[in-house]
Amino acid sequence: MSLARNVDLLRRLPRLDGLRVSTRSNNLHSPLVEVTAFGANPGDLRMFAFVPPQLQQPRALVVVLHGCGQTAATYDLGAGWSTLAKHYGFALVMPEQQRVNNGNTCFNWFNPDDVARDKGEAASIRAMIAHMVGAYGIDARRVFITGLSAGGAMTSVMLATYPDVFAAGAVIAGLPFGVASNLRQALDGMFHSPERPARALGDLVRQASTHRGPWPKMSVWHGTADRTVNPGNANEIVKQWLDLHDLPQAAMAETVVDGYPRQAWWNKDGETVVESFTITDMAHGTPLGIADNDHRYGSEGAFLIEAGISSSYHIAKFFGLTEWNRASAPAPKSSAKPAPALPPAPHLARSIRKAEAEPKARKDAKKIDGSKRGLDLGAVITRALTAAGLMK
Repeated sequence: MSLARNVDLLRRLPRLDGLRVSTRSNNLHSPLVEVTAFGANPGDLRMFAFVPPQLQQPRALVVVLHGCGQTAATYDLGAGWSTLAKHYGFALVMPEQQRVNNGNTCFNWFNPDDVARDKGEAASIRAMIAHMVGAYGIDARRVFITGLSAGGAMTSVMLATYPDVFAAGAVIAGLPFGVASNLRQALDGMFHSPERPARALGDLVRQASTHRGPWPKMSVWHGTADRTVNPGNANEIVKQWLDLHDLPQAAMAETVVDGYPRQAWWNKDGETVVESFTITDMAHGTPLGIADNDHRYGSEGAFLIEAGISSSYHIAKFFGLTEWNRASAPAPKSSAKPAPALPPAPHLARSIRKAEAEPKARKDAKKIDGSKRGLDLGAVITRALTAAGLMK
């Protein structure tokens, strides 16, 4: 790619002038606690977990990956995952990126050293899962993963590199696996989402491990007004997983859920294995709303958008986690061996809140992933061209 084309690509970044995203330190009262001794950590990530007093049987675990500029605690409270976990009785692990690894606290979903099986950040997340399975008696067949934006792209990485570990995954405003191995390709994928043949997309996953099926189920969520990650990426993710499941491109069912289109595909046993939600007119972020049970999970914030549909709830439902009734669950036996206690959290993360009183016309520009404060466009261009090997 020429220098001129790189500059043109970066020029297409959403306008950043006047962008203000405040960061205020709040007592978040997050139920997440940090686990430090979880095993090998080649990706140098932090591990936060939540285990409710009662767990449904067989025990399940959900891995949740935050987006750029977020922490485990802020994304948990925004998307409502620990509230869901307590209500439905499943364990939660939320890896957290460190600024030393990525200046915008994005998971490095395009770095070859972090996205291969048993390497870097992917290996660190796998070690956290192994720790939770061993410490809390999690059923290895009931491990799930979801993430937003860079966390969504990293969800694609984990499902591709460890398909034997996960029963299902959900990608929100993310990208398919294997479409970028450097920053230039990452930007191209984010803003342009080049179309690829379904077979080629499927092969990227097949080449990531020796696994040959069965493949995890996949749920895909994307807003049509997303100017940070091109909505075309949702179609590419769906194509990738339809090819793996050997399913046709045409949807087997099209319905409307809470006012939004949902497409679904099922296997020969009638089980839905791929679904796609299109959140019309929504910018970059996780859609929030009231769940089917009239509960609200999470609250609005940066990249956490009121849309009238609770993606966290519907994803948990897709994972098969919402049928458990805590009220009818048997009380834990007093003779049962108690679950090991998690160590106390050493800090409360900073909260990210949307700028107030901003005109509607600037909302999309405000929701640029990775923005904790105003960005220097010149610095972004310089870093991108340096990473692409075009500047020193």
